Amino acid sequence: MPNTMLIFLYGQDSYRAREKLNKIIENYKKIHKSGLNLKFYDGKSLDFQDFKDETQQTSMFKEKKLAILKNVFSNQKFKEEFLKEGKKFIVSKDLILFYEEGEIPVKDKLAIFLKKNGKSQEFKPLGGEKLKNWLKKEFKKYNTEITSLGLEKLISFVGPDLWRMSNEIAKLVNYKREKGKQSKVEIEDIELLVKAEIESDIFKTIDAIALKNKKKALSLIHQHLERGDFPLYLLTMITFQFRNLLLMKSLESKEQFYGNYSYGRATNRLGIHPYVVKKATEQARKFSLEELKKIYHKLFEIDLGIKTGRINPQTALDLFIAEI
Repeated sequence: MPNTMLIFLYGQDSYRAREKLNKIIENYKKIHKSGLNLKFYDGKSLDFQDFKDETQQTSMFKEKKLAILKNVFSNQKFKEEFLKEGKKFIVSKDLILFYEEGEIPVKDKLAIFLKKNGKSQEFKPLGGEKLKNWLKKEFKKYNTEITSLGLEKLISFVGPDLWRMSNEIAKLVNYKREKGKQSKVEIEDIELLVKAEIESDIFKTIDAIALKNKKKALSLIHQHLERGDFPLYLLTMITFQFRNLLLMKSLESKEQFYGNYSYGRATNRLGIHPYVVKKATEQARKFSLEELKKIYHKLFEIDLGIKTGRINPQTALDLFIAEI
């Protein structure tokens, strides 16, 4: 990679992208204390010539400039004009940072140019172990820990939305402190304080899958996507619920599952809320053990495919519904 002053931060995980942006600004201010050469630009309506003229002006204190451009990818005219003179910016002594929240088309010419000639970092929604590790670190900042079951529950309720997750963590920590408790955050704390807005709809989706009603399952999935739910979040919730179904079916197949008494028993053994146990029991009876094993294995393969970049989460959701 050339020695360049172009920086490109982008991705669906705006929380970590914003953290990185703030860190760059903080480090810049430590060196260039006047702050007079730190400029923010709204890329949606930015005129390229105005931007070029301003960035090429000599700095009053001979400081390195930091120009931050947000939302420039919706400004086609700016992109085209910037690319025509892109080589001039590569060798600039000033820092030019492009910040874009959300997905960027793979074939976008400006994105290709910045990735090739600048320092780029994509922020994908966290999932699996990466999300768990992030959560543990966040709790550690408050000198607080969370149980492994509590961790699973918090993820199933909130998913990869780190903005909401950071608020929920602060809420849980404050609750523990107000109660004078130094113990770890437990499942009970999460069920008391954190609202699982999506959970009941996921049950409906699982029901549709169980009835082999792919049309309804896809419709429910796309309703979530249309209102802004992350595809990776939906996959996390679906995986979590099918894991519960597989656990309940395994108990049943081992003749350890008897009537209403087993709800409390399963709750204690599996660390699952009684309502979830009841719902999982009802849904598990609509599948054979082999069907559940195949579905869970399929979800594992999808998770691996997403982590290795072979498939994007939304496509994975559609394929999952189509193939079961």
